Amino acid sequence: MVDGLFRKLLLIARPAAGKSEIINYWQNLPQEQRAKRFHVGRMVEIDDFPMLWAWFEEDHILEEMGYPRLHTDAEGYFKEDYLWDVLIRRMNLAYQKVVRENPGLHGEATVILEFARGVEHGGFQRAFEHLSQQVLDRLAVLYIDVSWEESLRKNQARYNPKRPGSILEHSLPEEKMRRLYRESDWDDIEKKQGRILIRGQSIPFAVFDNQDDFTSQGGAILGQALETTTDLLWRRYQHEYSVGGS
Repeated sequence: MVDGLFRKLLLIARPAAGKSEIINYWQNLPQEQRAKRFHVGRMVEIDDFPMLWAWFEEDHILEEMGYPRLHTDAEGYFKEDYLWDVLIRRMNLAYQKVVRENPGLHGEATVILEFARGVEHGGFQRAFEHLSQQVLDRLAVLYIDVSWEESLRKNQARYNPKRPGSILEHSLPEEKMRRLYRESDWDDIEKKQGRILIRGQSIPFAVFDNQDDFTSQGGAILGQALETTTDLLWRRYQHEYSVGGS
């Protein structure tokens, strides 16, 4: 067990809530400062968006070649709901590979797993059920909280037509946002004393209130607000896993 760092951090929210902006902020900090202030070491990122985008690209290629699309229909919706579960299991596999190839990974790194979910395709509760035991072991959850209206606004504001596959600048059409992500089940998830129960395992969590859009402001304003939340999460993490202080 490494003192002072989260081993794994699950970063979840509505689309465009600020997940990628937080990661970008951390990436641009000196590693020593990031570890001291936020308990995040060298960052290893596992995000389901590049996996999802690859499926869109493959389906486009198949369609051009005159073959059936495998994952999505012509409007870009999954053909089967279970494909959302496949994405989570692909993230599990990505984590397994990273650990296998870097046995001492958690000596100096924090693995950040990132995704968004809506009720229409099972919500966070369904996604949690597909997290592997290996991922759940000493996991912490950071939820970025914004309203549906703020999620929609930021989704539209960040769109860059020249970079549709960019993690920071991709966007969804409003109709798709409404169908897939308007309803969230985060408030319906049972949360007691800063813990979520996932498949019988207690996982510490904290909520970062980003309704005032700290993530777009960046800099010291974001840092101060984020540090308060990660401090709370670290205390819960220490308590849950009996980790020594930094």
